[in-house]
Amino acid sequence: MSEFPFVSQLPSFTLPYRIEHTHPQAKQRFSNHLAYAIEYLQSPADPIYVCIGTDRSTGDSLGPLVGTYLAKHPSTQKYVFGTLDKPVHALNLQKTIDFINKYYPNHPIIAIDACLGHHKSVGSIQLGWGPIKPGAGVKKDLPEVGQIHIKGIVNVSGFMEYMILQNTRLSIVMKMAEVIASSILMAISPNRTPISL
Repeated sequence: MSEFPFVSQLPSFTLPYRIEHTHPQAKQRFSNHLAYAIEYLQSPADPIYVCIGTDRSTGDSLGPLVGTYLAKHPSTQKYVFGTLDKPVHALNLQKTIDFINKYYPNHPIIAIDACLGHHKSVGSIQLGWGPIKPGAGVKKDLPEVGQIHIKGIVNVSGFMEYMILQNTRLSIVMKMAEVIASSILMAISPNRTPISL
């Protein structure tokens, strides 16, 4: 991964970036920031999408839903790890990372995962530099992954995080996943019109 800039060297003018998924321009604005981040890494290789989570928990299904959307699109389908049919989760995350490092060593990784946050942030999607730390909200010690990360804040953090994730509304998770997947496809589109941030 040494061919990519260290987090301390990355610009702060575009990231971290957060927007409510219901914002009328959410897809356009989020895709513009993501496109800038991808371009800054200056990699000739297409990004790999590691969509973390499980279909066994409503709140934690955000990543696999995004992966399922991306896996249907010709431009991204061969670079997706983590779908509803083949999720990337605590039990196989390290194996997935090892596989990517072996067979896709020069590809930047965009990691996507659900997370819990403050009440006022629920429904927001966030883009940031550097790796994601999956499972941190539910006290799991899992490997970090990604040069760029996308988080979807699906519910409120606090007490009994497992139960909160289990009882998160599928409606909001599906809508957030659609916004994230659409933003990714817009960001990598060869027909994208750059917009100054």
